Amino acid sequence: MAGGFAVASEARYTGKVTIFVVLSCMMAAMGGVIFGYDIGISGGVTSMRPFLKKFFPEVFRRMEEDTKISNYCKFDSQLLTLFTSSMYLAGLIASFFASSTTKAYGRKPSIIIGGAAFLAGAALNGTALNIYMLIFGRVLLGVGVGFANQAVPLYLSEMAPPKYRGAFNNGFQLSVGIGALTANLINYGTVKIKQGYGWRISLSMAAVPASILTLGALFLPETPNSLIQRGQNQQQAKQMLQRIRVTSDVDAELHDLISAIENSNTLQNPYNQILQRNYRPQLIMAIAIPFFQQVTGINVIAFYAPIVFRIKITKRVKFSLISHA
Repeated sequence: MAGGFAVASEARYTGKVTIFVVLSCMMAAMGGVIFGYDIGISGGVTSMRPFLKKFFPEVFRRMEEDTKISNYCKFDSQLLTLFTSSMYLAGLIASFFASSTTKAYGRKPSIIIGGAAFLAGAALNGTALNIYMLIFGRVLLGVGVGFANQAVPLYLSEMAPPKYRGAFNNGFQLSVGIGALTANLINYGTVKIKQGYGWRISLSMAAVPASILTLGALFLPETPNSLIQRGQNQQQAKQMLQRIRVTSDVDAELHDLISAIENSNTLQNPYNQILQRNYRPQLIMAIAIPFFQQVTGINVIAFYAPIVFRIKITKRVKFSLISHA
């Protein structure tokens, strides 16, 4: 597992939040924007008539012509579901490879891989001519999300000064929200394009944050944690720590980082360690927070809200027509 390392003596650290760290973290947090953008964009695109007509003609036919079945059933299509879910399935699988890649080669290469894969997927989706291009593009988006979601929160945690680590890591979640909001605003504009190519703009615009992430990551520094973990010269790690903390007094933090990594390397089975009683509160919270977030069904709302709203509006219009008849 690629993971951060807990530090026990934060009070002795003299490093402060610097512009360099803030800019580096803002660039890395674009990994959250690409994730949020795709969450927000897919539901809007799948409710656009030209998109459905081109790739899912059966759904389009039912939506336009068949008045005898439920509005919800009109969008009941395994292929349409595959379009939405293929990215997340690919992301799940990619995250397992991303974990070992992040540990072996560093956080920076994983961020670059994630950004490049997402960029390629956005390009393929925006220029898709058939369902195969569309699904393969979604798979590439999933690979990008899998690598970005693995490396970016870790990068933010390790670059931030320990006492501000939680605040910096929340920047990733904020970026997810910004990405989703941006996607919905773009969908709101592109759905009005009468020529019918609005869905291409919506899908292609994912390339903007992906390009920023990929190009920006080329200039990001590697974290001191990663340098030490991968057996790099400790002097190199110290110089990087001095650079991002803008102080020469980094011996205490460096010592704690080295000790934590050496201790982690001595563990035969790190999973047994986290199951111990003294780590149980952290383990419970690490499982409970994402579990209850997903159980609320928020992802379904995020993915299919435009379709649900479309159905509600359709019902309201029909009811209004019946009332006036």
